[in-house]
Amino acid sequence: MISYDEAYRFTLERVQALEAEDVPLVSAVGRSSACDLNGRVDSPSLDVSLKDGYAIHSDDIATAHEGVPVSLRLVGTVAAGGSWQGQILPGEAVRILSGAPIPNGADAVVAEEFTQLSGETLLVTNDAYPGRNILFRGSDVRSGELLVEKGVQLDPPVVGLLAAAGFQSIPAVRLPRVAILATGDEVVAPGKPLSPGKLYASNLVTLAAWCARYGFAVETFVVGDDAGLIREKLLTCLQGYDAVLTSGGAWSGDRDLVVRLLDELGWEKVYHRVRIGPGKAVAFGLYTGKPVFCLPGGPPSNHMAFLQLALPGLRKMSGAREPGLPVRNMRLAESVSGQSDWTQFVHGRLKETLELPLFYPLKLPSRLQMMAAADAIMKIPEGKTVIDEGEVGRGQVLI
Repeated sequence: MISYDEAYRFTLERVQALEAEDVPLVSAVGRSSACDLNGRVDSPSLDVSLKDGYAIHSDDIATAHEGVPVSLRLVGTVAAGGSWQGQILPGEAVRILSGAPIPNGADAVVAEEFTQLSGETLLVTNDAYPGRNILFRGSDVRSGELLVEKGVQLDPPVVGLLAAAGFQSIPAVRLPRVAILATGDEVVAPGKPLSPGKLYASNLVTLAAWCARYGFAVETFVVGDDAGLIREKLLTCLQGYDAVLTSGGAWSGDRDLVVRLLDELGWEKVYHRVRIGPGKAVAFGLYTGKPVFCLPGGPPSNHMAFLQLALPGLRKMSGAREPGLPVRNMRLAESVSGQSDWTQFVHGRLKETLELPLFYPLKLPSRLQMMAAADAIMKIPEGKTVIDEGEVGRGQVLI
């Protein structure tokens, strides 16, 4: 049995990101860039006005103020997308709208609220220093500038930046196709009739929902405790998907068949059993290079082993640079305890405060309701037996 830190490291060392594919920008949100992305164009492509106003020589209005306005001659108008041919001479002004290119000769734009127009005579009541109200060429994006590093997860503002930089699509790491196989004679697929002694495969749905949350294509299967059927379904999943999750059958009982069958198939077993609670029966290995995570059947163990080991592995496949759950400091509202030779994970609820969020450990009698109520997880690392009330710990955020 290995430590949690070892298992996490071994998982990320053995799992590789999938190949890149070209993805339209809007579809790239949530995806990881497969390479560094540099600007292809300058944005804006010319010096443009930030405001509606008048393009002028800043020297002409250096002394302008409310009591002593400066008079200029209006010689033209330019709007966004247009141009004004000519050269602004001293004593002249050009009416300019936001986003319009700065006319030759002008070095500033005076905002409209500081002007009064009468025919072709413009009265200016405020100064404007050189560069005032001008967005210079390449201010937002410069051609060749590094905008996104490889492995960065793209969000809507980033894809907007890439659009301004000249991209229509980008190379993103392909998202994994995941097969989830639940085993057990007592397990029934949701939607089918439930006979006495049976239960619905809630683990299956929880795992599939997490996969869907991250955009992974997922398909689920339920198989009874029949070695032949499990072996057949395992091989089918390993041939048709990028990764396989199994739920149940991970321990060493008479009907815990999954790891035993994978051993017979000759998978490369990296670890089986980890010093974490809950979730110690988890196993991980590779079959023809494809990751296989064998998760325990008990809901808390199944869920925690997935969140702490399988999910980071799947996210590494999708190119994520930080594949684990997001982490933040949390103050303990109540003490939590573990054991020194174990890494313990505790479900809890967060209450935001002006300083740090308070973490309240959950103690519900229902396992499933406890999991459903949690929006955070507190980690008690191996070697530490308690995190006292008021102490600050590192917790994971689930929402």
